[in-house]
Amino acid sequence: MIIGTVKEIKNLEFRVGLTPSSVKEYIAHGHQVIIEQNAGVGSGFEDAHYVAAGAKIYPTAQEVWKLADMIVKVKEPLEAEFGYLKEGLLLYTYLHLAANEDLTRALLKSKTQSIAYETIELEDGSLPCLKPMSEVAGRLSAIEGAKYLEKPFGGSGILISGVPGVTKANAVIVGAGVVGENALKMLVGMGANVTILDINLRKLTLLDDIYGNQIQTLYSSSDNIEKAIKSADLVVSAVLLPGAKAPKLIKRAYYKDMRPGSVIVDVAIDQGGSTEVAKATYHDHPTYVVDGIIHYSVANMPGAVPRTSTIALNNATLKYGLMIADYGLDIAINRNKALKKGVNIYHGQCTCEGVCEAFNLAHISL
Repeated sequence: MIIGTVKEIKNLEFRVGLTPSSVKEYIAHGHQVIIEQNAGVGSGFEDAHYVAAGAKIYPTAQEVWKLADMIVKVKEPLEAEFGYLKEGLLLYTYLHLAANEDLTRALLKSKTQSIAYETIELEDGSLPCLKPMSEVAGRLSAIEGAKYLEKPFGGSGILISGVPGVTKANAVIVGAGVVGENALKMLVGMGANVTILDINLRKLTLLDDIYGNQIQTLYSSSDNIEKAIKSADLVVSAVLLPGAKAPKLIKRAYYKDMRPGSVIVDVAIDQGGSTEVAKATYHDHPTYVVDGIIHYSVANMPGAVPRTSTIALNNATLKYGLMIADYGLDIAINRNKALKKGVNIYHGQCTCEGVCEAFNLAHISL
């Protein structure tokens, strides 16, 4: 199989689908790898590194898209790339289709075989290819949230940890999944006063056992969310419904009781966001203000640390990519149930329930 990687064209996206190390693995399995010129530069991988690993470099994305049997990316194709989609092409990347009807329709129409990292799901419900970016985004959410609390960035001027004799910032995390756990780890380490909410009482018990009286755990009812957010200086939204739109748990009505200059970091923005005023932003203009509350909702947060993110992503996605390349998609998904759940579009039909529900599409089961 010919495996291709192109340079990401999303605004300020510096990650790349394949590292030179991953290239070596594909080649060791008997496949060819082609890379768009300078595709990995943003992550610190020069063309020479790919050539040394055995890849061939092509000057344009168009050539790579045309020649490849499988395209390995990081982010979903943008409109400028829709023309490259074609029947039989394997697309292996983050897709987040439930928040993107135009891309969904383009993939259906082109009959591109579309495998989404974020819906590959193990039997225990964990998402192995989403996990590394959730870890990065969770940790960044604490760092970015603390930064935008600073007055020069429009914040309320609160130091996340406080100092002796001065109150700490109140940080609230909605959702105790991978993002929430990593945000919690960072915020506790930074010295914030942290409350974390979830509907999974077993997870809350586990976090309570780990952190004890360093944190407050609450069941994620609408009443508890409202009370917690009203007293928060920093809110991290870490809610996730795999493959589906994020629920709008953070209501605009809550803002009137928050301190002006408080910050909401909406990590759920890839799936449509979890505030009523959600809209995606970019690293060059990462925030917007509604009712005096700063919203940070960059849809590719891990792209800010592309070296770390690209390597972590490849560690997780390589295994499944090799399965597809070695056996072909049909045999691979019959051998691996987790990978089967990653298929969102199959021969022009929708196979992901969350995506089908979002756009009233007929659902087929694989």
